[in-house]
Amino acid sequence: MYTLGIWDGHDSGAALLEDNKIVFASNEERYTKRKLEVKFPYNSIKAALDFAGIKPSDVETVAFSTTEFAKTVSRVFPYQMERYYRLRRRKLSQKGFEGLMYKTRGLQYRLKYMENTIGKLPLCETISKAVVSRHLKHMGFDNFKIYVVDHHMAHASAAAFTSGLRRALVLTCDGYGDGLSASINIFENGRLERKHAISARNSIGILYEQVTNHVGMRELEDEGKVMAMADYSYPFSFEENKLKDFLKVEGLNVVAKYGPVKQYSVLEGMAWSTPREQLAYFAQQLIEHVLTELAKNALERYNMDNIAMAGGIFSNVKANMKIRHLDAVKEWYVFPHMGDGGLALGSAMYVNYELNGTSSYKFEDAYLGDAYTDDYIEKALSKEKGIRYEPDKDPSGHAAELVTADNYVFLFQGRMEYGPRALGNRSIIAKASSDTVKDKLNLYVKQREWYQPFAPSMLKEDAREIFEDLKGYDRFMTMAYKVKDDKAKYMKSVMHVDNTARPQMVGDENKEYRRLIEKVKKSEGYGVILNTSFNIHGMPIVRSPEDALETMKKTKTKHMFLGNFYVENTEA
Repeated sequence: MYTLGIWDGHDSGAALLEDNKIVFASNEERYTKRKLEVKFPYNSIKAALDFAGIKPSDVETVAFSTTEFAKTVSRVFPYQMERYYRLRRRKLSQKGFEGLMYKTRGLQYRLKYMENTIGKLPLCETISKAVVSRHLKHMGFDNFKIYVVDHHMAHASAAAFTSGLRRALVLTCDGYGDGLSASINIFENGRLERKHAISARNSIGILYEQVTNHVGMRELEDEGKVMAMADYSYPFSFEENKLKDFLKVEGLNVVAKYGPVKQYSVLEGMAWSTPREQLAYFAQQLIEHVLTELAKNALERYNMDNIAMAGGIFSNVKANMKIRHLDAVKEWYVFPHMGDGGLALGSAMYVNYELNGTSSYKFEDAYLGDAYTDDYIEKALSKEKGIRYEPDKDPSGHAAELVTADNYVFLFQGRMEYGPRALGNRSIIAKASSDTVKDKLNLYVKQREWYQPFAPSMLKEDAREIFEDLKGYDRFMTMAYKVKDDKAKYMKSVMHVDNTARPQMVGDENKEYRRLIEKVKKSEGYGVILNTSFNIHGMPIVRSPEDALETMKKTKTKHMFLGNFYVENTEA
Protein backbone atom coordinates (compact mmCIF):
# COMPACT_ATOMS: atom_id res chain seq x y z
CA MET A 1 0.00 0.00 0.00
CA TYR A 2 1.37 3.40 -1.01
CA THR A 3 0.47 6.49 1.01
CA LEU A 4 1.32 9.86 -0.49
CA GLY A 5 1.64 12.82 1.85
CA ILE A 6 1.34 16.36 0.49
CA TRP A 7 1.95 19.81 1.90
CA ASP A 8 1.07 22.76 -0.34
CA GLY A 9 1.95 25.73 1.87
CA HIS A 10 5.12 27.31 3.26
CA ASP A 11 8.01 24.96 2.33
CA SER A 12 5.72 22.70 0.30
CA GLY A 13 6.70 19.12 -0.43
CA ALA A 14 5.73 15.47 -0.69
CA ALA A 15 6.48 12.16 1.01
CA LEU A 16 5.77 8.57 0.00
CA LEU A 17 5.25 5.57 2.28
CA GLU A 18 5.10 1.94 1.24
CA ASP A 19 3.39 0.06 4.08
CA ASN A 20 5.60 0.88 7.11
CA LYS A 21 8.60 2.14 5.17
CA ILE A 22 9.50 5.72 4.23
CA VAL A 23 10.35 5.52 0.52
CA PHE A 24 10.97 9.17 -0.36
CA ALA A 25 10.56 12.68 1.04
CA SER A 26 11.57 16.01 -0.43
CA ASN A 27 10.54 19.65 -0.69
CA GLU A 28 9.55 21.72 -3.68
CA GLU A 29 12.24 24.39 -3.18
CA ARG A 30 14.90 21.94 -4.38
CA TYR A 31 13.21 21.76 -7.80
CA THR A 32 12.00 25.34 -8.32
CA LYS A 33 15.11 26.97 -6.77
CA ARG A 34 12.90 29.26 -4.68
CA LYS A 35 13.76 28.88 -1.02
CA LEU A 36 10.82 27.71 1.09
CA GLU A 37 8.56 27.39 -1.94
CA VAL A 38 4.80 27.84 -1.46
CA LYS A 39 3.45 26.38 -4.70
CA PHE A 40 1.69 23.04 -5.07
CA PRO A 41 4.40 20.34 -4.94
CA TYR A 42 4.07 18.93 -8.46
CA ASN A 43 7.82 18.32 -8.77
CA SER A 44 8.19 16.68 -5.37
CA ILE A 45 5.27 14.34 -6.08
CA LYS A 46 6.70 13.38 -9.47
CA ALA A 47 10.15 12.79 -7.94
CA ALA A 48 8.63 10.51 -5.29
CA LEU A 49 6.76 8.43 -7.88
CA ASP A 50 9.80 8.25 -10.15
CA PHE A 51 12.03 7.12 -7.30
CA ALA A 52 9.58 4.37 -6.35
CA GLY A 53 9.06 3.40 -9.99
CA ILE A 54 5.28 3.72 -9.78
CA LYS A 55 2.50 5.59 -11.57
CA PRO A 56 -0.09 7.97 -10.07
CA SER A 57 -2.70 5.23 -10.47
CA ASP A 58 -0.70 3.01 -8.08
CA VAL A 59 -1.37 5.40 -5.17
CA GLU A 60 -4.68 4.73 -3.46
CA THR A 61 -4.23 6.86 -0.33
CA VAL A 62 -3.38 10.57 -0.19
CA ALA A 63 -3.01 12.68 2.93
CA PHE A 64 -2.65 16.43 3.31
CA SER A 65 -2.79 18.85 6.19
CA THR A 66 -4.35 22.13 7.33
CA THR A 67 -7.82 23.29 6.33
CA GLU A 68 -8.07 26.48 8.37
CA PHE A 69 -9.80 29.49 6.78
CA ALA A 70 -6.60 31.30 5.68
CA LYS A 71 -5.04 28.21 4.11
CA THR A 72 -8.28 27.34 2.31
CA VAL A 73 -8.51 30.85 0.87
CA SER A 74 -4.91 30.63 -0.38
CA ARG A 75 -5.69 27.30 -2.08
CA VAL A 76 -8.64 28.83 -3.91
CA PHE A 77 -6.73 32.04 -4.70
CA PRO A 78 -3.05 30.95 -4.93
CA TYR A 79 -1.91 34.41 -6.00
CA GLN A 80 -2.56 35.49 -2.38
CA MET A 81 0.08 33.05 -1.16
CA GLU A 82 2.43 34.16 -3.92
CA ARG A 83 1.97 37.84 -2.98
CA TYR A 84 2.74 37.11 0.65
CA TYR A 85 5.76 35.01 -0.38
CA ARG A 86 7.16 37.95 -2.33
CA LEU A 87 6.41 40.35 0.53
CA ARG A 88 7.99 38.09 3.15
CA ARG A 89 11.11 37.46 1.07
CA ARG A 90 11.47 41.18 0.26
CA LYS A 91 11.05 40.51 -3.47
CA LEU A 92 8.35 43.09 -4.17
CA SER A 93 8.78 45.66 -6.89
CA GLN A 94 8.53 49.28 -5.80
CA LYS A 95 6.10 49.97 -8.66
CA GLY A 96 2.41 49.35 -9.30
CA PHE A 97 0.33 47.16 -7.01
CA GLU A 98 3.41 45.49 -5.52
CA GLY A 99 4.75 48.92 -4.64
CA LEU A 100 1.48 49.67 -2.84
CA MET A 101 1.78 46.37 -0.95
CA TYR A 102 5.31 47.30 0.08
CA LYS A 103 4.26 50.73 1.31
CA THR A 104 1.35 49.26 3.28
CA ARG A 105 3.24 46.18 4.50
CA GLY A 106 2.38 46.93 8.14
CA LEU A 107 -1.32 46.72 7.23
CA GLN A 108 -0.68 43.55 5.18
CA TYR A 109 0.90 41.85 8.19
CA ARG A 110 -1.94 42.90 10.50
CA LEU A 111 -4.49 41.48 8.06
CA LYS A 112 -2.47 38.29 7.89
CA TYR A 113 -2.56 37.82 11.67
CA MET A 114 -6.29 38.53 11.77
CA GLU A 115 -6.93 35.92 9.07
CA ASN A 116 -4.62 33.24 10.42
CA THR A 117 -6.14 33.09 13.89
CA ILE A 118 -9.64 32.36 12.58
CA GLY A 119 -9.06 28.60 12.45
CA LYS A 120 -11.40 26.10 10.79
CA LEU A 121 -14.82 27.11 9.48
CA PRO A 122 -17.64 25.05 7.92
CA LEU A 123 -16.93 23.98 4.32
CA CYS A 124 -13.18 24.72 4.59
CA GLU A 125 -12.30 21.02 4.60
CA THR A 126 -14.64 20.26 1.68
CA ILE A 127 -13.22 23.12 -0.40
CA SER A 128 -9.59 22.22 0.40
CA LYS A 129 -10.18 18.58 -0.52
CA ALA A 130 -11.71 19.61 -3.83
CA VAL A 131 -8.80 21.91 -4.73
CA VAL A 132 -6.09 19.39 -3.79
CA SER A 133 -7.94 16.60 -5.61
CA ARG A 134 -8.13 18.74 -8.74
CA HIS A 135 -4.34 19.22 -8.71
CA LEU A 136 -3.82 15.48 -8.28
CA LYS A 137 -6.21 14.54 -11.09
CA HIS A 138 -4.34 16.96 -13.32
CA MET A 139 -1.23 14.81 -12.63
CA GLY A 140 -3.02 11.57 -13.52
CA PHE A 141 -4.16 10.37 -10.09
CA ASP A 142 -7.52 8.72 -10.63
CA ASN A 143 -8.05 6.00 -8.05
CA PHE A 144 -7.34 7.53 -4.68
CA LYS A 145 -9.05 8.37 -1.42
CA ILE A 146 -8.01 11.66 0.12
CA TYR A 147 -7.70 12.33 3.86
CA VAL A 148 -7.23 15.53 5.85
CA VAL A 149 -4.92 15.61 8.87
CA ASP A 150 -4.96 18.27 11.56
CA HIS A 151 -1.87 20.51 11.35
CA HIS A 152 -0.51 19.80 14.83
CA MET A 153 -1.43 16.13 14.67
CA ALA A 154 0.77 15.88 11.56
CA HIS A 155 3.64 17.46 13.51
CA ALA A 156 3.02 15.14 16.47
CA SER A 157 2.90 12.03 14.26
CA ALA A 158 6.22 12.88 12.62
CA ALA A 159 7.88 13.30 16.02
CA ALA A 160 6.31 10.29 17.75
CA PHE A 161 6.52 7.70 14.97
CA THR A 162 10.16 8.37 14.00
CA SER A 163 11.51 8.92 17.53
CA GLY A 164 12.27 5.31 18.41
CA LEU A 165 10.73 6.01 21.84
CA ARG A 166 8.14 3.61 23.20
CA ARG A 167 6.65 6.11 25.66
CA ALA A 168 6.94 9.88 25.43
CA LEU A 169 5.35 13.26 25.85
CA VAL A 170 4.96 14.70 22.34
CA LEU A 171 5.08 18.49 22.26
CA THR A 172 4.31 20.50 19.12
CA CYS A 173 4.73 24.25 18.81
CA ASP A 174 4.83 26.72 15.91
CA GLY A 175 3.21 29.96 14.79
CA TYR A 176 -0.24 28.59 14.02
CA GLY A 177 -2.02 25.85 12.15
CA ASP A 178 -5.72 24.92 12.12
CA GLY A 179 -6.40 27.49 14.84
CA LEU A 180 -3.72 26.15 17.21
CA SER A 181 -0.17 27.14 18.08
CA ALA A 182 0.83 24.15 20.23
CA SER A 183 -0.35 20.76 21.39
CA ILE A 184 0.49 18.29 24.14
CA ASN A 185 0.18 14.61 23.28
CA ILE A 186 0.99 11.23 24.81
CA PHE A 187 2.58 8.42 22.82
CA GLU A 188 2.35 5.08 24.61
CA ASN A 189 1.81 1.45 23.61
CA GLY A 190 1.73 2.43 19.96
CA ARG A 191 -1.07 4.95 20.49
CA LEU A 192 -0.88 8.70 19.97
CA GLU A 193 -3.43 10.80 21.87
CA ARG A 194 -3.84 14.55 22.10
CA LYS A 195 -4.31 15.72 25.68
CA HIS A 196 -4.27 19.49 25.39
CA ALA A 197 -4.03 22.27 22.81
CA ILE A 198 -3.12 25.97 22.86
CA SER A 199 -4.88 28.45 20.60
CA ALA A 200 -3.24 30.45 17.82
CA ARG A 201 -4.01 33.63 19.73
CA ASN A 202 -1.57 32.57 22.46
CA SER A 203 1.28 31.69 20.13
CA ILE A 204 4.94 31.47 21.12
CA GLY A 205 5.88 31.19 17.45
CA ILE A 206 3.99 34.30 16.32
CA LEU A 207 5.85 36.43 18.86
CA TYR A 208 9.24 35.20 17.65
CA GLU A 209 8.14 35.62 14.03
CA GLN A 210 7.08 39.22 14.68
CA VAL A 211 10.35 40.06 16.43
CA THR A 212 12.20 38.62 13.42
CA ASN A 213 10.23 40.96 11.17
CA HIS A 214 10.76 44.02 13.37
CA VAL A 215 14.54 43.63 13.57
CA GLY A 216 14.61 43.85 9.77
CA MET A 217 14.72 40.16 8.84
CA ARG A 218 12.46 37.76 6.94
CA GLU A 219 9.90 36.05 9.13
CA LEU A 220 9.51 32.28 8.67
CA GLU A 221 13.10 32.17 7.41
CA ASP A 222 15.55 34.21 9.50
CA GLU A 223 14.53 33.22 13.02
CA GLY A 224 17.87 31.39 13.33
CA LYS A 225 19.65 34.69 12.75
CA VAL A 226 17.69 36.27 15.61
CA MET A 227 18.75 33.40 17.87
CA ALA A 228 22.39 33.91 16.89
CA MET A 229 22.22 37.69 17.22
CA ALA A 230 20.77 37.44 20.74
CA ASP A 231 24.16 36.33 22.09
CA TYR A 232 25.70 39.66 21.09
CA SER A 233 23.44 41.64 23.43
CA TYR A 234 24.35 42.75 26.92
CA PRO A 235 22.80 40.03 29.11
CA PHE A 236 19.70 40.95 31.12
CA SER A 237 18.01 39.11 33.95
CA PHE A 238 14.54 37.81 33.18
CA GLU A 239 13.06 40.46 35.48
CA GLU A 240 14.65 43.13 33.27
CA ASN A 241 13.24 41.56 30.10
CA LYS A 242 10.90 44.04 28.40
CA LEU A 243 8.92 41.17 26.88
CA LYS A 244 8.55 39.05 30.02
CA ASP A 245 4.83 39.81 30.36
CA PHE A 246 4.00 39.12 26.71
CA LEU A 247 3.65 35.36 27.33
CA LYS A 248 2.97 33.52 30.57
CA VAL A 249 2.64 29.82 31.34
CA GLU A 250 -0.30 28.80 33.49
CA GLY A 251 -0.23 25.05 33.97
CA LEU A 252 -0.54 23.56 30.49
CA ASN A 253 -1.63 26.83 28.92
CA VAL A 254 0.32 29.68 27.38
CA VAL A 255 -1.43 33.03 27.77
CA ALA A 256 -0.49 35.97 25.55
CA LYS A 257 -0.92 39.50 26.91
CA TYR A 258 -2.00 40.77 23.49
CA GLY A 259 -3.69 39.27 20.46
CA PRO A 260 -1.39 38.90 17.42
CA VAL A 261 -2.52 42.15 15.74
CA LYS A 262 -2.07 44.31 18.86
CA GLN A 263 1.17 42.51 19.70
CA TYR A 264 2.54 43.34 16.24
CA SER A 265 1.93 47.06 16.88
CA VAL A 266 3.40 47.04 20.38
CA LEU A 267 6.54 45.25 19.18
CA GLU A 268 6.83 47.69 16.29
CA GLY A 269 7.02 50.55 18.81
CA MET A 270 9.57 48.70 20.95
CA ALA A 271 11.74 47.93 17.92
CA TRP A 272 11.95 51.66 17.16
CA SER A 273 13.58 52.42 20.51
CA THR A 274 15.39 49.17 21.35
CA PRO A 275 18.70 48.02 19.82
CA ARG A 276 17.97 44.99 17.69
CA GLU A 277 20.45 42.78 19.57
CA GLN A 278 18.56 43.56 22.80
CA LEU A 279 15.16 42.85 21.26
CA ALA A 280 16.53 39.56 19.92
CA TYR A 281 17.88 38.74 23.40
CA PHE A 282 14.54 39.50 25.05
CA ALA A 283 12.66 37.29 22.56
CA GLN A 284 15.13 34.42 22.85
CA GLN A 285 15.16 34.54 26.64
CA LEU A 286 11.36 34.64 26.72
CA ILE A 287 10.79 31.61 24.47
CA GLU A 288 13.39 29.60 26.37
CA HIS A 289 11.60 30.44 29.61
CA VAL A 290 8.10 29.70 28.26
CA LEU A 291 9.00 26.46 26.47
CA THR A 292 10.88 25.00 29.43
CA GLU A 293 8.04 25.88 31.81
CA LEU A 294 5.46 24.35 29.48
CA ALA A 295 7.53 21.20 28.93
CA LYS A 296 8.27 20.82 32.65
CA ASN A 297 4.60 21.19 33.59
CA ALA A 298 3.47 18.70 30.92
CA LEU A 299 6.10 16.11 31.87
CA GLU A 300 5.04 16.36 35.50
CA ARG A 301 1.32 16.34 34.74
CA TYR A 302 1.51 13.14 32.66
CA ASN A 303 4.33 11.47 34.59
CA MET A 304 6.65 11.29 31.59
CA ASP A 305 10.45 11.36 31.38
CA ASN A 306 10.90 11.21 27.59
CA ILE A 307 9.97 14.00 25.20
CA ALA A 308 9.61 14.20 21.40
CA MET A 309 9.19 17.58 19.69
CA ALA A 310 8.13 18.97 16.30
CA GLY A 311 6.90 22.28 14.91
CA GLY A 312 8.86 25.27 13.65
CA ILE A 313 9.73 26.67 17.07
CA PHE A 314 11.90 23.59 17.69
CA SER A 315 14.36 24.72 15.03
CA ASN A 316 15.59 26.92 17.88
CA VAL A 317 18.49 24.81 19.12
CA LYS A 318 19.12 26.99 22.18
CA ALA A 319 15.56 26.53 23.45
CA ASN A 320 15.86 22.81 22.71
CA MET A 321 19.02 22.72 24.84
CA LYS A 322 17.14 24.26 27.77
CA ILE A 323 14.45 21.57 27.50
CA ARG A 324 17.12 18.87 27.35
CA HIS A 325 18.60 20.21 30.61
CA LEU A 326 15.34 19.76 32.51
CA ASP A 327 15.83 17.31 35.38
CA ALA A 328 12.70 15.44 34.33
CA VAL A 329 14.02 14.66 30.83
CA LYS A 330 15.66 11.27 30.38
CA GLU A 331 15.49 10.83 26.60
CA TRP A 332 14.62 13.45 23.99
CA TYR A 333 14.06 13.67 20.24
CA VAL A 334 13.46 16.51 17.78
CA PHE A 335 12.05 15.55 14.39
CA PRO A 336 14.73 16.78 11.94
CA HIS A 337 12.29 18.45 9.54
CA MET A 338 10.50 20.12 12.42
CA GLY A 339 8.88 23.02 10.51
CA ASP A 340 5.96 22.98 8.10
CA GLY A 341 8.18 21.35 5.48
CA GLY A 342 7.73 18.14 7.47
CA LEU A 343 3.93 18.17 7.33
CA ALA A 344 3.71 15.98 4.22
CA LEU A 345 5.51 13.10 5.92
CA GLY A 346 3.65 13.63 9.20
CA SER A 347 0.29 13.61 7.39
CA ALA A 348 1.10 10.39 5.54
CA MET A 349 2.20 8.76 8.79
CA TYR A 350 -0.94 9.77 10.65
CA VAL A 351 -3.23 8.38 7.96
CA ASN A 352 -1.22 5.14 7.84
CA TYR A 353 -1.56 4.97 11.62
CA GLU A 354 -5.33 5.49 11.48
CA LEU A 355 -5.88 2.99 8.66
CA ASN A 356 -3.30 0.32 9.47
CA GLY A 357 -2.10 0.94 13.02
CA THR A 358 1.49 1.71 11.95
CA SER A 359 3.14 3.83 14.64
CA SER A 360 6.87 3.15 14.24
CA TYR A 361 9.26 3.73 11.34
CA LYS A 362 12.92 2.96 10.91
CA PHE A 363 14.46 6.42 10.84
CA GLU A 364 18.20 6.06 11.26
CA ASP A 365 19.05 8.80 8.78
CA ALA A 366 17.43 11.60 6.79
CA TYR A 367 18.76 10.60 3.35
CA LEU A 368 15.33 10.37 1.73
CA GLY A 369 15.66 12.48 -1.44
CA ASP A 370 17.01 12.22 -4.97
CA ALA A 371 20.06 10.14 -5.92
CA TYR A 372 22.15 9.98 -9.10
CA THR A 373 24.25 7.23 -10.70
CA ASP A 374 27.88 7.74 -11.69
CA ASP A 375 26.82 7.41 -15.35
CA TYR A 376 24.40 10.33 -14.93
CA ILE A 377 27.05 12.36 -13.11
CA GLU A 378 29.68 11.71 -15.79
CA LYS A 379 27.28 12.84 -18.54
CA ALA A 380 26.65 16.07 -16.62
CA LEU A 381 30.40 16.59 -16.18
CA SER A 382 31.13 15.99 -19.86
CA LYS A 383 28.95 18.95 -20.82
CA GLU A 384 30.84 21.46 -18.67
CA LYS A 385 33.74 23.68 -19.70
CA GLY A 386 36.39 25.07 -17.39
CA ILE A 387 36.62 21.98 -15.20
CA ARG A 388 38.79 18.89 -14.94
CA TYR A 389 37.45 15.65 -13.54
CA GLU A 390 38.57 12.09 -12.96
CA PRO A 391 37.24 8.98 -11.24
CA ASP A 392 38.42 8.78 -7.64
CA LYS A 393 38.80 5.41 -5.94
CA ASP A 394 39.00 7.03 -2.50
CA PRO A 395 36.94 10.25 -2.50
CA SER A 396 36.60 10.25 1.30
CA GLY A 397 40.35 9.99 1.84
CA HIS A 398 41.13 12.59 -0.85
CA ALA A 399 38.54 15.01 0.59
CA ALA A 400 40.03 14.57 4.07
CA GLU A 401 43.51 15.46 2.71
CA LEU A 402 42.17 18.65 1.15
CA VAL A 403 40.33 19.63 4.33
CA THR A 404 43.38 19.17 6.54
CA ALA A 405 45.37 21.30 4.06
CA ASP A 406 43.04 24.25 4.83
CA ASN A 407 40.75 23.99 1.80
CA TYR A 408 36.99 24.11 1.78
CA VAL A 409 35.45 21.34 -0.31
CA PHE A 410 32.09 20.75 -1.97
CA LEU A 411 30.70 17.28 -1.22
CA PHE A 412 27.88 15.68 -3.26
CA GLN A 413 27.12 11.98 -2.71
CA GLY A 414 24.26 9.53 -2.23
CA ARG A 415 20.67 10.56 -1.57
CA MET A 416 19.77 14.15 -0.79
CA GLU A 417 18.97 15.00 2.81
CA TYR A 418 15.38 15.63 3.92
CA GLY A 419 14.97 18.81 5.92
CA PRO A 420 16.88 22.06 6.42
CA ARG A 421 20.26 20.57 7.40
CA ALA A 422 22.99 19.17 5.17
CA LEU A 423 24.26 15.97 6.77
CA GLY A 424 27.22 15.00 4.62
CA ASN A 425 25.57 14.24 1.25
CA ARG A 426 24.98 17.82 0.07
CA SER A 427 27.57 19.57 2.23
CA ILE A 428 30.42 22.04 2.14
CA ILE A 429 33.17 20.91 4.49
CA ALA A 430 36.29 22.47 5.98
CA LYS A 431 38.62 22.26 8.96
CA ALA A 432 36.89 22.89 12.29
CA SER A 433 39.93 24.48 13.94
CA SER A 434 40.69 27.17 11.36
CA ASP A 435 39.21 30.68 11.45
CA THR A 436 41.00 31.46 8.20
CA VAL A 437 39.28 28.83 6.08
CA LYS A 438 35.94 29.69 7.72
CA ASP A 439 36.35 33.34 6.67
CA LYS A 440 37.28 32.32 3.12
CA LEU A 441 34.22 30.09 2.90
CA ASN A 442 31.99 32.84 4.21
CA LEU A 443 33.44 35.49 1.90
CA TYR A 444 33.44 33.52 -1.36
CA VAL A 445 30.49 31.14 -0.97
CA LYS A 446 28.09 31.45 1.94
CA GLN A 447 28.03 35.23 2.46
CA ARG A 448 26.31 34.79 5.83
CA GLU A 449 25.96 37.54 8.42
CA TRP A 450 29.04 37.78 10.62
CA TYR A 451 27.19 36.70 13.76
CA GLN A 452 25.94 33.40 12.30
CA PRO A 453 28.05 30.41 13.32
CA PHE A 454 28.79 27.34 11.22
CA ALA A 455 28.07 23.86 12.57
CA PRO A 456 30.22 20.75 13.06
CA SER A 457 29.94 17.15 11.96
CA MET A 458 31.80 14.86 14.34
CA LEU A 459 32.32 11.25 15.19
CA LYS A 460 29.67 10.12 17.63
CA GLU A 461 32.25 8.76 20.05
CA ASP A 462 34.22 12.05 20.13
CA ALA A 463 31.19 14.11 21.14
CA ARG A 464 31.55 13.16 24.80
CA GLU A 465 35.15 14.36 24.77
CA ILE A 466 34.24 17.73 23.26
CA PHE A 467 30.98 18.70 24.98
CA GLU A 468 30.48 19.22 28.69
CA ASP A 469 26.73 18.58 28.80
CA LEU A 470 26.13 15.58 26.58
CA LYS A 471 22.76 13.95 27.20
CA GLY A 472 21.88 11.75 24.26
CA TYR A 473 23.29 11.84 20.72
CA ASP A 474 22.02 14.02 17.89
CA ARG A 475 22.36 12.72 14.32
CA PHE A 476 20.37 15.60 12.82
CA MET A 477 21.77 18.95 14.10
CA THR A 478 18.68 19.79 16.16
CA MET A 479 20.31 20.65 19.50
CA ALA A 480 22.94 23.03 20.94
CA TYR A 481 25.71 21.78 23.23
CA LYS A 482 28.34 23.57 25.31
CA VAL A 483 31.96 23.05 24.24
CA LYS A 484 34.46 22.24 26.98
CA ASP A 485 36.91 25.11 27.55
CA ASP A 486 39.97 23.00 26.82
CA LYS A 487 38.44 21.76 23.53
CA ALA A 488 37.53 25.18 22.12
CA LYS A 489 40.72 25.35 20.04
CA TYR A 490 39.52 22.35 18.04
CA MET A 491 36.16 24.02 17.38
CA LYS A 492 37.13 27.57 16.34
CA SER A 493 35.22 27.64 13.06
CA VAL A 494 32.10 25.80 14.29
CA MET A 495 31.44 27.39 17.68
CA HIS A 496 29.27 30.36 18.56
CA VAL A 497 30.41 33.29 20.69
CA ASP A 498 28.89 31.63 23.79
CA ASN A 499 30.92 28.44 23.18
CA THR A 500 27.91 26.43 21.99
CA ALA A 501 27.70 24.37 18.80
CA ARG A 502 24.96 22.58 16.88
CA PRO A 503 26.55 19.23 15.97
CA GLN A 504 25.78 16.32 13.72
CA MET A 505 27.05 13.24 15.57
CA VAL A 506 27.95 10.66 12.93
CA GLY A 507 27.63 6.92 13.57
CA ASP A 508 27.29 4.21 10.94
CA GLU A 509 24.37 5.77 9.07
CA ASN A 510 26.72 7.39 6.53
CA LYS A 511 29.80 5.18 6.22
CA GLU A 512 31.64 7.23 3.59
CA TYR A 513 31.17 10.48 5.50
CA ARG A 514 32.25 8.80 8.71
CA ARG A 515 35.39 7.47 7.03
CA LEU A 516 36.22 11.00 5.83
CA ILE A 517 35.96 12.36 9.39
CA GLU A 518 38.04 9.46 10.73
CA LYS A 519 40.80 10.41 8.26
CA VAL A 520 40.66 14.03 9.45
CA LYS A 521 40.97 12.84 13.05
CA LYS A 522 44.36 11.27 12.35
CA SER A 523 45.89 14.67 11.66
CA GLU A 524 43.69 16.95 13.76
CA GLY A 525 43.39 14.92 16.96
CA TYR A 526 39.59 14.85 17.01
CA GLY A 527 37.05 13.64 14.49
CA VAL A 528 35.32 16.94 13.80
CA ILE A 529 34.91 19.10 10.67
CA LEU A 530 32.95 22.19 9.65
CA ASN A 531 29.80 21.20 7.75
CA THR A 532 27.47 23.71 6.13
CA SER A 533 24.79 23.24 3.51
CA PHE A 534 25.83 23.06 -0.14
CA ASN A 535 24.24 26.26 -1.41
CA ILE A 536 24.73 29.97 -1.80
CA HIS A 537 23.13 31.91 1.04
CA GLY A 538 19.42 32.49 0.38
CA MET A 539 19.18 29.58 -2.08
CA PRO A 540 17.95 26.02 -1.42
CA ILE A 541 20.44 23.20 -0.92
CA VAL A 542 21.59 21.79 -4.28
CA ARG A 543 19.68 18.76 -5.53
CA SER A 544 21.32 17.57 -8.75
CA PRO A 545 24.83 17.33 -10.26
CA GLU A 546 23.86 20.23 -12.53
CA ASP A 547 23.00 22.36 -9.46
CA ALA A 548 26.32 21.43 -7.86
CA LEU A 549 28.34 22.35 -10.95
CA GLU A 550 26.49 25.64 -11.36
CA THR A 551 27.21 26.55 -7.73
CA MET A 552 30.88 25.56 -8.10
CA LYS A 553 31.29 27.85 -11.10
CA LYS A 554 29.34 30.77 -9.61
CA THR A 555 31.44 30.74 -6.45
CA LYS A 556 34.72 29.95 -8.25
CA THR A 557 35.29 27.03 -5.88
CA LYS A 558 38.25 24.81 -6.70
CA HIS A 559 37.50 21.40 -5.16
CA MET A 560 34.42 19.21 -5.40
CA PHE A 561 33.63 15.51 -5.03
CA LEU A 562 30.66 14.58 -7.20
CA GLY A 563 29.72 10.98 -6.56
CA ASN A 564 32.88 8.99 -7.26
CA PHE A 565 34.50 11.79 -9.27
CA TYR A 566 36.97 14.44 -8.16
CA VAL A 567 36.20 17.74 -9.91
CA GLU A 568 38.58 20.69 -10.13
CA ASN A 569 37.52 24.12 -11.32
CA THR A 570 40.27 25.47 -13.58
CA GLU A 571 38.83 28.99 -13.24
CA ALA A 572 38.80 28.99 -9.42
